Amino acid sequence: MRKSKLSKQKKKKTSKKEDKKEEIAQKTHKREVVKAFFIKERVITELSDAARELYNHSRYGSIIEGGNVRLSLLESFFLLEKGKITIFDGRNKKISNELFIRKAKKLEPKFWIRYCVFRDFRNRGYIIKTALKFGADFRVYERGVKPGEDHAKWIIYPVHEASTLTWHEFSAKNRVAHSTKKRLMIGVVDDEGDVTYYEIRWMRP
Repeated sequence: MRKSKLSKQKKKKTSKKEDKKEEIAQKTHKREVVKAFFIKERVITELSDAARELYNHSRYGSIIEGGNVRLSLLESFFLLEKGKITIFDGRNKKISNELFIRKAKKLEPKFWIRYCVFRDFRNRGYIIKTALKFGADFRVYERGVKPGEDHAKWIIYPVHEASTLTWHEFSAKNRVAHSTKKRLMIGVVDDEGDVTYYEIRWMRP
């Protein structure tokens, strides 16, 4: 009886140790920072499980030939701010947040306005992707839905609060939303980077 009790106690202790090791391993994996490189207009990650997990878990970027993940400038800066990736230039020199913004603004003049909307949706738990083929800035999926599982619910146009929009431009955006069977949303960004959303719908009198 004593031997049996002792063996059970040892098993329990071993089990607890294994659980602790697994917990530590999971935390280490979560903290793993992905190395990425700024190449032309995109950022390409290293080939690693952690990089692949960025795509698998939250659909950041797209998988390219070879298995690396290609990130947009918006996705890259969001992950950089979150401390999930570190970005290097062609000479393997680390790129700071400030330098990344300068580079991004040269490539995309509306980068910061678009980024404010992108960051806001990501922080709220939505998956947001580009929608250039629809003639819009972004497409946004319902919470919990990943691209490929269902269609996007909204198309989004980010604008600065001081910008103007003609009725012709506004009507064109409505037509795009209607033709793609998505809801139209305008994200108005103020000087502090806060975003107010307006959803526009078609109505028949």
